[in-house]
Amino acid sequence: MLRRMICLAAFFVGLSCKAQENYQEPYRPQIHFSPKEGWMNDPNGLVYFKGIYHLFFQYYPDSAVSGPKHWGHAISLDLVHWKQLSIALYPDTLGYIFSGSAVVDSSNSSGFGSEGKIPLVAIFTQHDPAGEKSGNNLFQNQSIAYSLDAGIQWMKYSGNPVLRTPGLKDFRDPKVSWYPEQKKWIMTLAAGDRILFYSSKNIKTWKKESEFGAGIGAHGGVWECPDLIPFIVEGKKVWLLIVNINPGGIQGGSGTQYFTGDFDGQHFICKDTSTRWADYGPDNYAGVIFSNTGKEKIFLGWMSNWQYGTRVPTEKWRGAMTIPRTLGLKKIGQQYFTSMLPVKGLELLVTKSNYYSNPSSEIKYGLSGPTRIDISSSDLHSFEFIAQNASGQHLRIGYDQNKNSFYIDRTEAGKSEFDTHFAAIHYAPRIAKTKTSAITLILDNASVELFADQGLTVMTEIFFPDPPFDAFTLKGNMKEFGGIRISKLSPIWMHTE
Repeated sequence: MLRRMICLAAFFVGLSCKAQENYQEPYRPQIHFSPKEGWMNDPNGLVYFKGIYHLFFQYYPDSAVSGPKHWGHAISLDLVHWKQLSIALYPDTLGYIFSGSAVVDSSNSSGFGSEGKIPLVAIFTQHDPAGEKSGNNLFQNQSIAYSLDAGIQWMKYSGNPVLRTPGLKDFRDPKVSWYPEQKKWIMTLAAGDRILFYSSKNIKTWKKESEFGAGIGAHGGVWECPDLIPFIVEGKKVWLLIVNINPGGIQGGSGTQYFTGDFDGQHFICKDTSTRWADYGPDNYAGVIFSNTGKEKIFLGWMSNWQYGTRVPTEKWRGAMTIPRTLGLKKIGQQYFTSMLPVKGLELLVTKSNYYSNPSSEIKYGLSGPTRIDISSSDLHSFEFIAQNASGQHLRIGYDQNKNSFYIDRTEAGKSEFDTHFAAIHYAPRIAKTKTSAITLILDNASVELFADQGLTVMTEIFFPDPPFDAFTLKGNMKEFGGIRISKLSPIWMHTE
């Protein structure tokens, strides 16, 4: 019944429910969005409008290696099944189309709306390669485009760029949101080693408000792809500032750090200068949230790392997105921590589940395609999950009680010769203070995502086994496991064309 409902809804936006044979290549994700072909990195312009989620993304259609950036485009009704559309934005005389955001301009503050049509407005960086080669620092500026047909076709504004660089080499990745208290738009922009805040009444004219970050947090590389998000936590408004960094991530290469504090429409006041990471794996970068989703905050990131992303062993395409995640903010003691959990839509993919209540011995299970594993523990002790194949390659995921840390070990998980740092074991601290624990693993052909303790500890990792993993073993103090559910997930490509 659920599949019939999805297919019926899909019909009205041009999707079909036929299988796609061209999504069966080695290492092709089966439950994560990836482009049909070409190169993909940062998610851009994430916006929800009239029942459809729009995913724009950094895209180079002519090669599986990064090149001149366009905005690719895909849509979804449920954040799980995706249809790739035509390229939304092409490079022009002002430069390549770098990262940015999109908003629903419900009040038509931009003036782009006509005949009662609500405009969607995209705000993005244009990177001028000729200017970069000339050696000046004027080659990254902010431009806008608008759509009057619910996000399918886009027209660039004739007055671009709307915000010129003040002479900063790194001046990019505008994330725009509405600040209702002062009836203005706020642009959160990355500028090398800091974040700049601008405001506007019409999305066309921008005024600098303040800056944040010099000397605070991780500074092993350039700050990129920020996001500024309000939460209500225990009755108090707390602002979350996401700042991606490359290099200088927690596991090397790129990573996602964050800060918490107050925002008054002009200044972000950080209340905790500790360096915190939204994901302790190496393969979640440039993540931001969808706009226009109400109280629900939905996060999506690029599932790779700039340290090796251009050399991973796929051929027709490179790059995939993480599972969309519900983003939260939780208070533990006097500190705030992000939480991430898979969106509810992922449950649509479950075709079969096996449940083990209070298992008395280790569990061995055959793998066949994407799998979700949910584990509950009344008293968390060390455990280990091992996925393996006939070649002897294996992936180890677990919890080390002595280190009070979760870990993912991909040292023997398949191909790794493309980067000397790829084959490694990565640890993530357990943030929760409770004895009880709930852990979710999402396993795809070439990736795993770990969500522990209601998403307080998260890890994302890619790997490249040959052949695919076809079995797993779960070991540990089994008497402490209250229940284990293993669910087979259907490929998303079976429902779109």
